[in-house]
Parts: sequence; C-alpha cells; structure tokens
Amino acid sequence: MSTLDSLAPTPGQGGAPLDALRFENRFLAELPGDPVSGPRRREVRGALWSRVSPEPVPAPTVLVWSREVAQMLGLNAQAMGSDTLRDVLAGNALLPGMDPFAGNYGGHQFGHWAGQLGDGRAISLGEQLLADGRRFEWQLKGAGPTPYARTADGRAALRSSIREFLCSEAMHHLGVPTTRALSLVATGQAVVRDVMYDGHPAPEPGAVVCRIAPSFLRFGHFELPSARGETDLLRRLADFTIARDFPHLATAAGAPAAGSEALYAEWFGEICARTARMVAEWMRVGFVHGVMNTDNMSILGLTIDYGPYGWIDDYDPDWTPNTTDAQGRRYRFGWQPAVARWNLVRLAQALSPLFGDAAPLQDGLARFGSTYADADRDIVARKLGLAECREDDIALVRDLHALMHASSADMTLCFRALAEVRPQAVPSAGGVSGNAGKGADDAADAFARCPSLRNVFYDPAQRDTHADAWMQWLRRYAARLADDALTPELRAARMAAANPLYVLRNYLAQQAIDRAGHGDLGEVHALLELLRRPYDAQPGREAYAGLRPDWARERVGCSMLSCSS
Repeated sequence: MSTLDSLAPTPGQGGAPLDALRFENRFLAELPGDPVSGPRRREVRGALWSRVSPEPVPAPTVLVWSREVAQMLGLNAQAMGSDTLRDVLAGNALLPGMDPFAGNYGGHQFGHWAGQLGDGRAISLGEQLLADGRRFEWQLKGAGPTPYARTADGRAALRSSIREFLCSEAMHHLGVPTTRALSLVATGQAVVRDVMYDGHPAPEPGAVVCRIAPSFLRFGHFELPSARGETDLLRRLADFTIARDFPHLATAAGAPAAGSEALYAEWFGEICARTARMVAEWMRVGFVHGVMNTDNMSILGLTIDYGPYGWIDDYDPDWTPNTTDAQGRRYRFGWQPAVARWNLVRLAQALSPLFGDAAPLQDGLARFGSTYADADRDIVARKLGLAECREDDIALVRDLHALMHASSADMTLCFRALAEVRPQAVPSAGGVSGNAGKGADDAADAFARCPSLRNVFYDPAQRDTHADAWMQWLRRYAARLADDALTPELRAARMAAANPLYVLRNYLAQQAIDRAGHGDLGEVHALLELLRRPYDAQPGREAYAGLRPDWARERVGCSMLSCSS
C-alpha cells in the first residue's frame, strides 16, 4: 500500500487537485489504538481501532459513482474518472493524510451478546474535513481482511455491493437518514460465497463500495469496553464522540460541563431521538433493515450496513427479508420500533457506568417513545394528506394497514392510489359523508371511484373478498377529508411528498445484479437515476412502479436474502 505522490488532475480537467483534499483523523489521534498492525486475527483489548491497510486488487474498475456524494466531497467528474482515485477507491493506494484502520466494537446479534466483532471487512481510510467544517469518513467495504474478520476473507461480492450502493443513495433521496455511497468498484477478483448457506459455495465477482458518513460509530463501540469493564476507555470514547459528532450539546448557551453526567444524559437522549426519527422514516417508506443487531445501529441515527434488507411489497408486518431470521422473525417490519428501543436499552446499560443512577437513562428511553409517537403522528397526517393527525386518525390508519394485509395490497402503490380519493367521489352510507341521500353503492364501486386502487392487489380474489370492507374504509376516509383544512391541491402535494412512487424493490435490484453479472451495468445506472426522484412520476418508467411480478415471489434475491456478501 503506497500513498500517491502525483495527484494533480491532467490538463484540462479543471477543479481542485486531489491532494487538496484534507484528511484529519481525530479518531486515531485522540483515542487509544491497537499497538499491533496488520490483518492477523486477534482479540484487541484496551483499544478502539487497529491499523490495517486495504489489500490491493488486480484489476479495479469503477462501475458507478454518485454525483451528489462526489459533489459533497468536492470531487468533480474528472477526478472521479481518474486512475488515481480509482486506485484509492479500490484499496490499491491512499491519498495524502489517509491513515487506514478498522474499528473495534462488539454487539448483540439476534438478541444475544456476541462479544468482540469489529470491522471485519470495512476499512476506514480517513476523515475528510471540508472547508465548511463538515467531516466525512471514507470507508471501504470489501477491501480485505482485518483483525476482526474472524474466519472470513474481508471481501464482498458484486451482488451485495450493488445492493448496498443503490440502497444507500435511494434512502437518501427518500429523505431517510443514511450513510452514503460514493462509488462501486469491481476488483477483477472472484470471491467464493455460499449464498443460501446450503452447502453450495460458488465463485462470484468481487467488488468494493466506498461508504461515506460523518461517523461510523455504532452502539457496539460502547458496548464492548463496558462489557470488559474498561470504564476509562468508555468515558474517553463518550467524551470524544460528544466533542466531535455532537458539538452543539457542549457549546450551546447554558450547556452542561464537559464530562458531566448531565451532558451524557443530553447526549443519550439525542441518540434516542435520532434513532426514533430514523425508524419512523423506515416505517413510512416500507423499508425493512433485516439485521438490526446493536453493531448495526449508528450513534448518529443513520441507516447503516445494508445487508439482507427489503421493501414491503404486499403489506405484511411480519415479513422479514433475512433468511437467517426466517424462524424467529425478530427483525420483521412491524417490530422495528420495538427492536430499536431494545437496542437503546442495551446502549443505556453500556453507558450506565457513566451515571450515578438510572433515571437519566430512563428519561432518554422515554424520549425515544415520545419522539417516535410524534414522528408517527406526523407521518400519518402526511401519508393520508391531512393537515394534522387527530386521535381517530391513528385508528383510521391502523385499520387501513389491517385491510391492506388482509387483501394483499401493495403498500407503496396503495398509498399513492389514495391520493385519488375525493370526499364527493365516495358514496356515503346513511349520511356519513357529504353525499347523504344517495344511498350505499355496491361494494365494488369503491374501486370504480378510485381506479388506481383496484390495481394495487396481488390477489384479485382477496381484493374482491374485501371489497365491502374497502368501501367502508373509504367512506370513513372521505368523511375525514371533508372535515380537513387542506385544499385538494395541498392534500395531493402533501401525499405525493410523503408516499414514494418508486422504491428499490428486491426484484428490481436483482434484475440489475443479474445484468451486471454479465457485464451490463445499464440497469444499475438506470435505477440510480430513477431513485434520485422517487416521489415524481417519470414518463417512460412506469414499469418500475408496478406490482412485484409473480416470478419474483419466491426467487432467491427477490423475496428473502441471506447475510452472505
């Protein structure tokens, strides 16, 4: 591994040279590290990181990159197309100031303490400091073994790397807090994976994703030193995290003193609030993380580690995309808020040595509950196109969820279709709404009066069975709209901004992966472009907004996925 000396762009490229990028690695400079370097597997105590270099690959090729992330980092198209940056993004070279390392952390996996885990195939290159003071850590996923790789090779498959790259950017454009992805690089090197853990390993193309975030600190970073009784290390990490990643807590007027229990309490409360808002956004768009272990939970409240994730097609609160979770379904869609709180309880336990009693931590957990409740009510109002969420609206949306589940309705398409409903268009029953005197129409008329709604069901027989229930619910909804302050135009705009038309359904990602496996990146680029505007109808791309096709119902990669990558 070498640091490149000549980093200026070639004549005519324009833009700042790559060696103008400034890296300031506070995590390494201010916190204790492993005295041993290199990828040899080992238990690391009394340290939060280990120096390890990415392992060079034979034939790196940049397959796709995010123009928005590049722009955020001060990189233009010429820089992104340079051999220099290609080698950095593949793990074959470093920019000046980069100092690669792997983080040391633990975690609870599927509800059980797993001990030391760490960055098994993620290597952070350094913290880029922008002129405006923002800080972004560059991290390569799939760049080779680290001391925390255990029995794995530290590499990543192209299929999982495509999924991570696309989902990171898709979530950002949906408005969900997330880490970002700068680039996807093919390594020219095969990896051997047993995709479904069924005893059939096979070689696959390898790849590296460059992930970007202000910080990749996880709940597990705090759990490990706490579990080991390394309280001084825990305190140093907490003080560092507040100073670097939550500076507003310590610098605000009247802020608690540095290192005080009051400041730790404010910090934990904010972590709880950020986590609540993140998970509420997952629920809004129908996203299922799939592996909500504490080592996959960001201290900053960002969605992190895109493994066997998925999007709800037919609404099912018990669905999980993770084959490893198929029996217990711990991380199913409907349980995500409860699991997030469970994980925060584990973090509270880890931080408890910094507190004299549990009350401040309990206050933080209560903040999670209140923040989630507030976010959920706001989301109900936005998704239904209401000026505000009243108490009865909670029951209205819960009944809608139950009806979608019973009738196999697609969540994304159903909420988009509801924007067509107008109070005067839905017949009343006994004067429930503004059409008193017209009488109750046939139940099937519900779909005639909201045409798009008729096409959001995976099983027409179930749709017809529940047609009367849909008619009853639509009457309630129409009556509520008639009593709302928003104009039809404002309501439509509010709903369109809250209910995406395009999401990264598993089958769409799998189609892109299949084509990429044959050297065709066209669908990866097409999805990246599509998902930049997930709320806008895009003429010519209507097929991306359709129901999941029948062939994808049970196919590997289109329904459930393993953690193999």
